Amino acid sequence: MHMHVETDTEEIQVSPDDDCFAIRQAARYVTQLYDRHLGQVGLKTTQFSIMCRLRRRKWMTMKELADSMVMERTTLVRAIQPLQRDGLVFTEASRSNRRVLTVMLTTAGEERLQAARDHWFAAQEEFEQRFGPQRAANLRDELFDMTKR
Repeated sequence: MHMHVETDTEEIQVSPDDDCFAIRQAARYVTQLYDRHLGQVGLKTTQFSIMCRLRRRKWMTMKELADSMVMERTTLVRAIQPLQRDGLVFTEASRSNRRVLTVMLTTAGEERLQAARDHWFAAQEEFEQRFGPQRAANLRDELFDMTKR
């Protein structure tokens, strides 16, 4: 059976004031910039952020890590899997509650994070050169303010 759907000749126009699209487009652009730099040591931007958080806390539960990253747990699991495979993070069931998974940075993870620091600084520098250091600082403040709880 063939169905014919009547369509308007007028195209759907996306508002130039679409905040969500503007933010997501900017996020993709910035992620690509940082990934290009961090890729030189085999990391993605999200993985670098995960490892930095683990370095500060020594270990975190998956829930704590997901909350701190403002990520869905399933998305976090996908980001962590290559880090586990490469021996950069270690996960184990909590001793107090077997259903709770804890994540830790390994010695190899510490070393990779150290190697990635200069590449992260280069990405940060490139972004600030393109965007302007003061605008970047203002933008950072606004964005962090948006996700405060």
